[in-house]
Amino acid sequence: MISASTKRSTLAAILLLAAAMPAEAHVGAGAISSFAAGFGHPLSGLDHMTVMIAVGLWAALKGGKAVWVWPLAFLGVMLVGAALGMLHVPLPFVEPGILASVVALGLLVALAVDLPVSAGVAFIGVFALFHGHAHGTEVPENAGGLEYMAGFAAATALLHGLGIAAGLRLGLRFRSMARAAGAACAAVGVGLAFGVL
Repeated sequence: MISASTKRSTLAAILLLAAAMPAEAHVGAGAISSFAAGFGHPLSGLDHMTVMIAVGLWAALKGGKAVWVWPLAFLGVMLVGAALGMLHVPLPFVEPGILASVVALGLLVALAVDLPVSAGVAFIGVFALFHGHAHGTEVPENAGGLEYMAGFAAATALLHGLGIAAGLRLGLRFRSMARAAGAACAAVGVGLAFGVL
């Protein structure tokens, strides 16, 4: 049986995905052909930083295999999305999906939603596809674009690692602090959706 908190967080994520306005945070975002530019991009925006750290926090709260499976799933699916974007394969709702990811992953951490590892992979994978696609459509289809995505993936892994480290460090004793960070992530997503941030 699905708990009430899981139902609420799933409903909130669906509603926000349907209602979110495009962030337009990705098109024309500066240099897109070097490893350094790719590495710097996730560190330059609240949407990227909060989602990547939230994935790590949520994985740490879950524990076990999720600590490494969920971040790797995000990275892998993000790179698939980037390849689709580079090949100009259309994907609907990319920008609203990115905004919804900030809110939904924040809520998952804030509510400490305990999904099975495979369900978490599926949930994370959907959002990773949007993040990857947004950046894949921006980069050139050459070695410079591949360098950019390699840098982007490295920074994403670093941010996941920071989230995991923070979550594990806070541990059970300070679990409420990790959950508060999730709530802050969700608030950032709402602020971005409504143009406040």
